[in-house]
Amino acid sequence: MSTAAEHGPVPGRGPGPAPGGAGAAPAPSARRDTAGPRPRLLVLRALGLGDLLAGVPALRALRRGFPGHELVLAAPAGLAPVAGATGAVDRVLPASAPGRAVPRALDWTGPPPDVAVDLHGNGPPSHRLLQHLCPLRLLAFAHPGTPEIEGPPWYADEHERDRWCRLLRSYGIDADPTDLLLPRPSAASPAPGAVVLHPGAGAPARRWPVERYATVAGVLRERGLRVVVTGGADEDDLVARLAKEARLPDTDVFAGGLPFGRLSALVAGARAVVSGDTGIAHLAVAHATATVTLFGPVPPTRWGPPAHPRHIPLWHGPEGDPHGRHPDPALLRITPDEVLHALGRLPGGRLPERVITP
Repeated sequence: MSTAAEHGPVPGRGPGPAPGGAGAAPAPSARRDTAGPRPRLLVLRALGLGDLLAGVPALRALRRGFPGHELVLAAPAGLAPVAGATGAVDRVLPASAPGRAVPRALDWTGPPPDVAVDLHGNGPPSHRLLQHLCPLRLLAFAHPGTPEIEGPPWYADEHERDRWCRLLRSYGIDADPTDLLLPRPSAASPAPGAVVLHPGAGAPARRWPVERYATVAGVLRERGLRVVVTGGADEDDLVARLAKEARLPDTDVFAGGLPFGRLSALVAGARAVVSGDTGIAHLAVAHATATVTLFGPVPPTRWGPPAHPRHIPLWHGPEGDPHGRHPDPALLRITPDEVLHALGRLPGGRLPERVITP
């Protein structure tokens, strides 16, 4: 694993401290000499794109609460551009593990962190990983396996954005779960005004069938709308199947996992994004792009968009296994007609009548 120094500052952040703000946190129990190096705050959230975006309100709260600290985020190296776009992170310390596991170790160098914050999990694995670095102060949820941490209780049914903001508020750090928008990308969209379909997700249980996406794409194209399809680096087969069934031209197929800047521009310039409960849905929310998000087996009460007319979550329940090997029954209850109806209910989203070609 590379050291943080080798990756340097994240894009969009300079070496100086971020501006201060309301909700300043209490000072750590011990401080570096003011003439010494800048104090460091380490945040553990070594998860995926959607997880990082759901953690943006907490990261910004930490930035405001510790304006003089260097904020180091332990996360996958590929998310450095996303971290930079938040305006809260100074550096990414590359860290990852399969699935949603906790990394075995962190390649931390130099003195212990002045403050460490566990935004990754609620139990001993992530707690111990940070404790191993001997931080002067550790902020984390309480757990019977780590009784020495006097944090707040964990609530399993809490929304992800609210959860981490509540953690910080319990330590006296003001946090706003609605503070999640990203600045608009400077690059132009490769498909302005298109409806973006994203058939992939981290587990088969959260993947709506490709043929249903193709049905939606067919109707939208019949009505004169441009439809494009995206997919992650390991989802080329899904993208190819959808493109073939929907008869999309090559110019409307974005496979292979777009670089963040290009994906961000595509999403920010889209008419709407239709996807399952996965990272691109969170990215659309962050860019105030309209969404129709297909939920199952996890309900939108835990991972859904904020309440706003431009975001329509579809969910029938009941809850199921988010790591299942087949599309969840709750997800399969969503029909193409429901998705098309939802798209038509978006603000300014009334679907045009079918285009009749001579």
